Formats: sequence, structure tokens, C-alpha cells
Amino acid sequence: MTGKQQQRRFEGKVAIVTASTQGIGFAIARRLALEGASVVISSRRQKNVDEAVDKLKAEGIQVTGVVCHVSNAQQRKNLIQQTVQTYGKIDVVVSNAAANPSAVTILETKESVLDKLWEINVKASILLIQDVAPYLRKDSSVILISSISAFSPPASLAMYGVTKTALLGLTKALASEMGPDTRVNCVAPGFVPTHFADFITKSDAIRKSIEEQTFLNRLGTTEDMASAAVFLASNEASYITGETLVVAGGMPSRL
Repeated sequence: MTGKQQQRRFEGKVAIVTASTQGIGFAIARRLALEGASVVISSRRQKNVDEAVDKLKAEGIQVTGVVCHVSNAQQRKNLIQQTVQTYGKIDVVVSNAAANPSAVTILETKESVLDKLWEINVKASILLIQDVAPYLRKDSSVILISSISAFSPPASLAMYGVTKTALLGLTKALASEMGPDTRVNCVAPGFVPTHFADFITKSDAIRKSIEEQTFLNRLGTTEDMASAAVFLASNEASYITGETLVVAGGMPSRL
């Protein structure tokens, strides 16, 4: 266990992380739990939830797992209700679920794909926060997970990038609406080799090309993203709200 993980910034806090059985969501949930939070992880499939819970328990980390497809209203409400019934409150919400069902240009994107991208990447975050807002207390925190592609959507991820751009505006709007008791911030990860972004690891050329676009000459890790998200959710960021933290090794995003 590293020094960072030995911090206990979330002692007595309760956190929900969506799409948290693998990748960035799993790393965030793990870090929150290591720092003292009671964490509820979730994803669409019971098998994935069970495997993630078992993996964390094998490390001595206690978490609760609930099946939740974020676009299913009843499952969203069940996730929140089970959290409140088990732990009595909610302090941190990390909205991490995303879909990228297509790699075509915007002009070639079918309406059904547009609907899915909007439904999962934007609308579900809004509905989740609507559902959870009545349970959030003073000094609570909401974290949205966007992407470096939000700032300049690449051709192969164009519509996905546009939905992630929407989250930057959503962060600002919700921070205004939910303050002063709840802070709302956003993390925009760079390229991280996860199952969701397996195109990075499939090709050495693509991987090298992405690495060369960073100042640090490496891809990001899920732990890099967890460090940023957990910082923003913690009281160490108590005067930060409505902001997006780009965690991309210096890849171009904005001035």
C-alpha cells in the first residue's frame, strides 16, 4: 500500500461510482475505499459486479456491489436506495459510465447510435444526479468523467467527443445549481489503455503515436485518473467547483 493510499481522506464517507467494475471506474472506487470510504460499485452485469467485489475483497477492501445500467431508471433508483439503506447517506458520486458504439464520422452516424451516445454519455449522468441530489448533504461532491477528446474531438471518436464536450458545460451548470453544499467537478482523462480503449493496445503504431503527443512520453494509467478524481472529491479541493481537470500528460487541450 503506497503512502497516497494510506491517506484516510474519506473516513466516514459514502461513495457511489458507476461503471466501476473495471478500468478507470474500478481504480477510482478502489482508491476511495482504500482512503476510508464505504463504496458502492456498479455495472450492467451481475457477473462483472461479483468479480470486481471479489477482487477488492481479496485485497482486504470491503465494498458493496449493485447491478446498475445507468440508462435504466429503476436500476438507477435501486442503486441509490440500496446505498442509503446500507450506509444511511451519500457523500460522493462519480458518474463514469460511457458508451462508444461507433467509430465513424458524425455525418455517417446513424440516429440509433446518436441516441445511444446521448443516452449513456450525457442524459444518464443528468438523471443519476437528479435522483441522487435529495440525498446529498453539506460538503458532498459530484465528479463527472469526460475525456481529452472533449476539447478537440478526433475524427474516429467525433460524436463520442462531442458528448464529452457536453459534460464540460454540464459541470459548470450543475456547480452553479448545486452549490454551496455540493461541489461538481470533472476529470478529462487522456489516453488510458483499458478494455474500453483497447484500440490503443492493439497497434504499436497507434500507441507510439499517442505517446509522442504527450509531454511525458507515456500513456496514462487508471491510477493516474483515480488520483485526480479522488483529489477533486476530497476536502483538499474544498474551494474547487465547476472545473475540469485534464489528466493527459500534457496532450493539447486548451490554453
